Amino acid sequence: MTAELTRGQNHPLSQVRLVIRISAATPVVAGITLGDDQGHVPGPEWVAHPGAPALPGVEAPRQAAPEHRVAVDLDAVPERAHRVHVLLALPAGAGRFGGSAAPFVAVAGADGTDLASFTLTGLDAESAVVALELYRRQGAWKVRAVGQGYAGGLAELLADQGLPQARQIAATVHEAAARTLAPPVPAPTSPYDAQPPGAAPTGQRPSDPYPPAGAPGPYAGQAPVYDGQGGPVDYTHPRRRTTPPPPPPTAPPAAPGQPARPVAGDATGWSMEERLYNQVWGMFEDLARTTAAYRSAVDFADTRMERELDQALADPRTRISGQADRAREAARAKHTQLVDQAREALDRDLAQLAAESDVVEPALPAAYAGWDNPVWHAYRVPEEPPMAVRLGDVRLPESDRLRIPMLVRLPLERGLWIDSGAGGLSEGTFADAHELRRLAMDTAVAHAARLLAVHPAGAFTVHVVDAAGAAAGSLAPLVAAGVLAGPPAVGAAGVADVLGRLTQRVDLVQMAVRGGAPDALPPGFDPAHQLLVVNDFPHGFDDRAVTQLRYLADEGPSVGVHLLMVADREDATAYGPLLDPLWRSLLRLTPVADDHLADPWVGHAWTYEPALVPPGSGVLQQVLERVAEARTKSE
Repeated sequence: MTAELTRGQNHPLSQVRLVIRISAATPVVAGITLGDDQGHVPGPEWVAHPGAPALPGVEAPRQAAPEHRVAVDLDAVPERAHRVHVLLALPAGAGRFGGSAAPFVAVAGADGTDLASFTLTGLDAESAVVALELYRRQGAWKVRAVGQGYAGGLAELLADQGLPQARQIAATVHEAAARTLAPPVPAPTSPYDAQPPGAAPTGQRPSDPYPPAGAPGPYAGQAPVYDGQGGPVDYTHPRRRTTPPPPPPTAPPAAPGQPARPVAGDATGWSMEERLYNQVWGMFEDLARTTAAYRSAVDFADTRMERELDQALADPRTRISGQADRAREAARAKHTQLVDQAREALDRDLAQLAAESDVVEPALPAAYAGWDNPVWHAYRVPEEPPMAVRLGDVRLPESDRLRIPMLVRLPLERGLWIDSGAGGLSEGTFADAHELRRLAMDTAVAHAARLLAVHPAGAFTVHVVDAAGAAAGSLAPLVAAGVLAGPPAVGAAGVADVLGRLTQRVDLVQMAVRGGAPDALPPGFDPAHQLLVVNDFPHGFDDRAVTQLRYLADEGPSVGVHLLMVADREDATAYGPLLDPLWRSLLRLTPVADDHLADPWVGHAWTYEPALVPPGSGVLQQVLERVAEARTKSE
């Protein structure tokens, strides 16, 4: 699987013979520099460019072109070289990277397997950029997405790598690239490009009786008609959409010098619900990307300052002189300048995302909206389930006020675990254990009520197991509205009864599906999705009940049986590693804000905040009453 890197992210390389593919919207000059363990390039003999393309283990392209393929053999790289930098530069006078689409680089093995890729977004006035860095760490090679651009061009880039006579070398590179600039490839012509009225469509010869690939067949949308003489057979699915989805709404024109005003639903999709879902995920990715860029820039500034301070202190003769003091001041000033520039770019992106959030949040449907959204006051039981449901919000430390809805696709593919223990929370997050357990159950009730509300009447059934009867207060809204399948099960006998019925249900559905007879279920079988809410696990559970619960967590989601468990993992320590697979199979959520969610994309630690009903609000009771009323009418 290809690792899609963001700026600053690294990835281990499983192969040493590599092919680096470079793609840009305009011709670019690709070069390679070899650096020591500090990243310094000792001299021009460590630079591969169109004028001197060959170095041990690497060979640079010999001309400027929109696309390049660079072969690298890391085993052949000199032992002194610990870093291999892939550079991109625009030919002299060609403008800036911000004037065209972002360049793209990909690293593949010699067998063609893609290992990592990186899109160099965020470039503006820069005309040269360090795209990738292959570096050796403890005998193993890794790739890092750098994306560090230089408005001063290739000369500034080479000077930053410590290369003597950087301007002369940059001039040599541009001169060699100008001599070998690849000519533009003329667009292919075809005798069928210009056609008189009544001629065959473009790409189809007049004598060709079949349409071009991808075109709708002559019988699209209707059953094929046979005249007994044979003819083409159209295999197009009669209900498959062959037209593109409707375009998103157009944003109103922005004032001169101002960014475009955001619009709700400004994403692809067949419906407004799908467009809003894609837009929310786009906001999540944008926030992750801009934060990763900011952190990478700060790390770069820190590394650069440390390197410059080390250089200033390296010579004992100038270590305590005024020259060293000036060098230290210059290094710190440059560090402050770089960090301020990165923060300015981050603040600009955050302001744009905040403006988009202000527009998107009021437009969200009930399934995506927070409990404080006015959409719940006009709630009506839906006729179809949504494609996703909101379980809370996520945010990052750099953007504390910007919260992104956490949307999870339906039907749920894994169970939910509301962690009621203080041991797994960040230090100092919460102290009162009893209050934390109450909040955990309140969170579970809010999630269960939302799942009931976003499904059609009778399409979702909720069972509750409260062995000790400790959650009566939190369960009161569900019990009073009469939306549960039955009274909350208490005691060991109640636990065994509910688990036995749901386990039998999973077995029946699985046997029917595997036997190819999903319609052969017993009469009176409830086809609705089932949600089991378990409070204070493992209280009231014997070994058989624990085994059944694990079975439901593993096999239930595939047949419409879902688990919502409120538990403190420390209460189940007596089971040892037996329950480790259970905890790993569930999506862990917390009743209070906690930074325990890590996305595999860039590795950020996101702070999760549960979607709770505002204190004193009656919206939950109002929604549950309408759910109960709709269920009564449908029975």
